[in-house]
Amino acid sequence: MNAKSGPKAAAPEPNAAKKLHAPLARLLRPLVRLCIRSGMTFPALAQLLRELFVNVAEHDFALEGKEQTDSRVSLLTGIHRKEVARLRGAGAPVNDTPAALSLTSAVIARWLAAPEFTDARGEPLALPRTAEGDAPSFEQLVGSVTKDVRPRAVLDEWVDRKLVTINADDEIELVEAAFVPSGADDSKWHYLGRNLHDHIAAAAENVSGPAPRFLERAVHYNNISPKLAKRLEARSRELAMDALKTANREANRALAKDKGGDARWNFGIYIYSEDDDDDVGEAKDPGKEGSSS
Repeated sequence: MNAKSGPKAAAPEPNAAKKLHAPLARLLRPLVRLCIRSGMTFPALAQLLRELFVNVAEHDFALEGKEQTDSRVSLLTGIHRKEVARLRGAGAPVNDTPAALSLTSAVIARWLAAPEFTDARGEPLALPRTAEGDAPSFEQLVGSVTKDVRPRAVLDEWVDRKLVTINADDEIELVEAAFVPSGADDSKWHYLGRNLHDHIAAAAENVSGPAPRFLERAVHYNNISPKLAKRLEARSRELAMDALKTANREANRALAKDKGGDARWNFGIYIYSEDDDDDVGEAKDPGKEGSSS
């Protein structure tokens, strides 16, 4: 579900802007690295931030029953009133999910969750293209999600994108159970925005409100050997995939009885490790220690 800060949000604590400086610098560092690597210059990023500041102030901080003015947006953002007048109504970046991506995610989620398409261990079955009666098949899988796209068109696209393979028995096997976009697949940029947005939105809501609203925790150990870091990373991947598969199965079952609405839910997990040389410019954590936070 979207969580937006608005005029009824808790008042900021004293010196909140000053306290935000250090964590914001650390948060932005990998994004700045990505910008430079991708060819996005500082002026382009600064223009995007300027538009976002105006858009967020205009829509998320409007006073109830009052028209939002250029002067108030200027006061909230620190951007000159003439610049605010020029930028208002420009709109924020589009957040719509591409249709092809939405369909692919929905079909794979069902393949990983529905009992008729999984084995006794909950793993996705290898599916024949078609089957008689109620026997599971790729055609039946796609048809259970949409009637607007031919299963053969989906199969051709997935084979081309290496999401599935055809085995010796002419059965279709799911290759990337977690659907991790890679290479030139533009869907990776969509997931970058969506997942980082939701993680940051949850964390921001937790530090802005009187009490944490969302679960946003991590287990971390500092100054350990690279060998142990790799072993912990591999084990955490197994635990993470088990959790994601369980959540997906339960959500898929509940979806069948849901009346629908405008709410949204996202359950995400991240894993990260680095060598000492990877965090140049960031403060080192002294001493060997572990914690959950």
